[in-house]
Amino acid sequence: MTQTAADRFRSRHVHEVKVRDLPDAPRSHWRIIGPGVIAAGVGLASGEFILFPYIASQVGLVFLWAAVVGLITQFFLNMEIERYTLATGETALTGFSRTWRHWGLVFALLTYFANLWPGWATSSATMLTYIFGGEPRWIAIAMLLVIGVTLTLAPVIYTVLERVEFLKVGLVVLFIVVAVIFAVTTDAWSAFGHDVVRPDFPTELGFALMLSALVFAGAGGGQNLVQSNWIRDKGFGMGAYVPRLVSPITGKEEAAPDSAGFVFEDTEANLSRWKQWWKLANKEQLYTFVLITFVTITLMSLLAYSTVFGVPGLANSVSFLQVEGERLKELVGEWFGVLFWAIGAISLFAAAMGIVDYTSRLAADVLKVGYLRRVSESRIYFALVWGLVLIGIVVLLGGFDQPLVLLVISACVGGLMMFLYSGLLLLINKKFLPERVRPRGIRVIALIWGVLLFGVFSVLTIKEQGAKLLDWLGVMPYGGRGGVSRCH
Repeated sequence: MTQTAADRFRSRHVHEVKVRDLPDAPRSHWRIIGPGVIAAGVGLASGEFILFPYIASQVGLVFLWAAVVGLITQFFLNMEIERYTLATGETALTGFSRTWRHWGLVFALLTYFANLWPGWATSSATMLTYIFGGEPRWIAIAMLLVIGVTLTLAPVIYTVLERVEFLKVGLVVLFIVVAVIFAVTTDAWSAFGHDVVRPDFPTELGFALMLSALVFAGAGGGQNLVQSNWIRDKGFGMGAYVPRLVSPITGKEEAAPDSAGFVFEDTEANLSRWKQWWKLANKEQLYTFVLITFVTITLMSLLAYSTVFGVPGLANSVSFLQVEGERLKELVGEWFGVLFWAIGAISLFAAAMGIVDYTSRLAADVLKVGYLRRVSESRIYFALVWGLVLIGIVVLLGGFDQPLVLLVISACVGGLMMFLYSGLLLLINKKFLPERVRPRGIRVIALIWGVLLFGVFSVLTIKEQGAKLLDWLGVMPYGGRGGVSRCH
């Protein structure tokens, strides 16, 4: 049985696995809290601060059902990503590479393309200018340098990221509590109760915008995949046997195992431990990522409804937050508008740090496992971090203001990636994992749903945004030179 289990992982391009027992799950739930909070913290960006509040300002709260559908879909996707890592200590990308060597590289490149423009740092910097003035470009460059230095000097990268995102989530929750007390109106609560039981699909705002909100509530794209890396660094399941990413300057690297991952025998003892890990991992993801994200989307939408519902000419961009902040000053007081912008700036900065981390983390894992086996993963990671920081600085110094090509890529890549890995997750979890650990029932249905949902989304978005790009280039008329919809 042991040989058969190991044989499932044989590949010419990826190291073999070793057989080890699954570690015991912790008795305390608090010890595993972290990866879901990071996912929520990194994901609390334009979707929660701009996209859903913008929709609420235009059509009310009739589309909040999309957040529920999107979050439930992502919950099942995240758990299938975690399933593979819990059972093997490998990331899902390594699992994909066992079916075709270059799958990991494909996803790493797609993630890079989606995140080349430093949008969240620029948005954070812009919000700071609402308070202090100044030039957003130079503030954003300073932020990128701070992110690079922080990720370089942190002895254990996961630890500092967890602390930053915990702080961010705590501040956002505190702000929401204050907003509920001082700014959310009774009319908003009444509209919420009315619209919840009368959901709608408001096509007047554009199909791409609506479907973007549906599928990118919370995370989306490459961020879902990095759940593997984050739970492994937290020590979930077989990930406890894999060294964590550390700073090459201040950290102490552990010896890398001479295998890509691990496999446990399908014994009753291991299965009992697996059930405990699986239960804890599901609870951690549900009570942190899903709950925090849904509460944030809902209450930020209520805040937008209370302040700017029906105001004409609002933009689906960071400038929307300037209008909302000014309105909050009028309704509550100067202090509350400033607080709103400050929390938004902190939130988007923390999101930018998380994006730099996960983009570099995914690529470092892929390069280490499949292409640069003799090079330390930590060193690859930090080279990629500074590469992404420098690219962002070059983009900002070049004066590019949301370059259209990069925005089109960002709009299309997320849905395309999720379409591809929804199917690949079903493949690797059915092919490589022990029989009694494999997904079945509702979990299989959820993955098939992901393939269908994101497949349709990808086709429609690529078609629409491609037509807009051709119009912008003067190749064909589209009916105006509007910008592209932001997916996240």
